[in-house]
Amino acid sequence: MEYLFVFAQSHEEFRVPELSSISELHGFTIGFDRYANVLDNAIKRPFMILMLDKEEHAHILAQRCILIKSVHEFYAEGASYEMLHEQNSRARLQWERYIPDTSFKFFVLGYNSTISQRRQRQIIESFAYMDFLGKIEMKNPEVTLTVFEEYESGRAPDGGLHKNGEFTQVYFGRLVVHGTARSLMGTFDVKKRQYFGNTSMEAEISLLMANQTLASPGKLIYDPFIGTGSMAYTTAYFGAFVYGSDIDGRQMRGKDKTPGIIRAASQYGVASRIMDLCTFDVTNHPWRCGSFFDAIITDPPYGVRAGAKRLGRKKNREDRLQSAIPRPNEPYIPPTKPYELSQLVTDLVLLARYLLRPGGRLVFFLPTVSAEYAPPDINTVLCEGMELVANSLQDFGSWGRRLITIKKIAHAEYLPPSFDSIREAEESRDTHVPAHKDFREKYFQGFKRDNER
Repeated sequence: MEYLFVFAQSHEEFRVPELSSISELHGFTIGFDRYANVLDNAIKRPFMILMLDKEEHAHILAQRCILIKSVHEFYAEGASYEMLHEQNSRARLQWERYIPDTSFKFFVLGYNSTISQRRQRQIIESFAYMDFLGKIEMKNPEVTLTVFEEYESGRAPDGGLHKNGEFTQVYFGRLVVHGTARSLMGTFDVKKRQYFGNTSMEAEISLLMANQTLASPGKLIYDPFIGTGSMAYTTAYFGAFVYGSDIDGRQMRGKDKTPGIIRAASQYGVASRIMDLCTFDVTNHPWRCGSFFDAIITDPPYGVRAGAKRLGRKKNREDRLQSAIPRPNEPYIPPTKPYELSQLVTDLVLLARYLLRPGGRLVFFLPTVSAEYAPPDINTVLCEGMELVANSLQDFGSWGRRLITIKKIAHAEYLPPSFDSIREAEESRDTHVPAHKDFREKYFQGFKRDNER
């Protein structure tokens, strides 16, 4: 069966990875047959016609996918209403069971358009040949028949105003289910959270990342740069157990007696799923055995609001001497040095290969300079036993951040990574310089000033 999916107008590149992830989680497939060669263009539009084996699968996707607004049983489409009605007549076997005594209503909506009441009535009356005999019920109908007009440029046929204009396509079907998962954006709204910081991830992105991890009851998920815990709450909400760590324990704790992350988790009813929070540097981690996490989810610090750090003394002699000065009556804080982003990402992937179970996923954001980015950039972070699943861009103009999903495909056991030696060996073989290298310096010295001008 073909179904018409209507998407929210945000994060277009995240749609297909999210659909694929949730279908994989629940053990069914989605047919993208119509878009075999044009998927990149199709995701930019608000409508997609996809194949599902069961209507139940549409309900599963709508209840979990953040970007779905609604799903409809697909009857017909056309570049004109004549083409639409002709195709709809051929689809009679799909809708004739509703003719005798089913209450119904029509719903007409325009994308990039405002359709007047008069025009909506004309559209509805054009379907009179369907001969529905049931009661028209506007509040709680048994069947809602949906018409979607899509525009790109110009004006609507009735002269109504819309954003861009010209009529391009019309779709017709039966409403199956509204997307309920989008309400979670309000639930996890950062502004309503008891504990958050200036680097806390927004709710919609946190939920999308959680879906990419295939979070579900009983799974064990790790965030090595947990900060204020934004991704911990969403993954725990979907049933996973979460372990978090950070080099700076103050971010996790906050200023109250109860750690800030635990307070916020209690607000969402998931505190019992936060297994533990520890302070350590991922390059000096305490893990003595690997292959036990189902997923790793994180937003590494890349320097726009907070720069990445790792244990070690800075190269500058004055800085080294300053960090060595004893401070009576103050707790000892180990010295740290900057952690360059491309090195951090390489270390993160190596750590994930060690800690993940076969089939486990690493989900993280990678910032890049738009003008410099090239597909080989992602290859520089991959290593043996790890495979790219998805690469979705959140575009900010001169820079963007890419949600990278990598899966561990190897079934072999890996030794704990000795980060520096492995990195040096890899760098000696690969001369490609990725766009995310030295991202912090590029952001503050170059294209940020271009944006301000």
